[in-house]
Amino acid sequence: MPPEAPLTHPQTRKRLRVDASSLARFVGAAIVVSGVMGSAIWTKRAGTLPALVGIDRGSTLGRRAETTSGTHVETVAFVAPTAPAIEVPDEPTIEIIGEEPITESSPEWTPDTRWFDGRPVRPNKVILMKVTGYSPDHRSCGAFADGQTATLHSVWTNGMQLVAADPKVLPYGTMITVPGYAGEQIVPVLDCGGAIKGNRLDLLFPTHEAALRWGVKTLRVTVWEYADGLPAPNPRKVR
Repeated sequence: MPPEAPLTHPQTRKRLRVDASSLARFVGAAIVVSGVMGSAIWTKRAGTLPALVGIDRGSTLGRRAETTSGTHVETVAFVAPTAPAIEVPDEPTIEIIGEEPITESSPEWTPDTRWFDGRPVRPNKVILMKVTGYSPDHRSCGAFADGQTATLHSVWTNGMQLVAADPKVLPYGTMITVPGYAGEQIVPVLDCGGAIKGNRLDLLFPTHEAALRWGVKTLRVTVWEYADGLPAPNPRKVR
């Protein structure tokens, strides 16, 4: 190949300007790459990344400038529409829905409620009766003075406070109160007598003399019944 012609003075200056421009671009690119690499290395060492976008919690769109590790970063803040606040109670409110318990109604007993044999009683009716007295000995009972009543109860049942009546008028087990007898406490009908018919009533006394002192009286006798809704016991089975 023929030798390249020597450059003239103007050509030499033009080539130098081109080379200088290329060199400047090369150096600039190297500086940028070096800066990026240095930033990456700094980030790994720091263990955190610089914020890419800073969220401005204002009510409008705007711009603001941030400087991170010497690098000027311009970020744009975008604010979404604010949702209405919802109040949450500290503790959950539990609403229980159910049927009210159904209980069977029962009468309320008062201090005035009368009781007999552990059960509440109430007055049922009043009968006008001729009332006499008797004793458990032979002077009143004759051959039947065995210490037992017609229902085979001991004469000492209920503290020897019981009565004899006509079972057709007052069945065995009937509860009555007689003015002036047994402190007007309730007493049961547990006996009968040959002369005790219709509206006749015979009161048991511990002695013949006490029965004579009672004499013969016409009284209003109150008949009671159980108030708990349960049936009356069989007086022949309850001793």
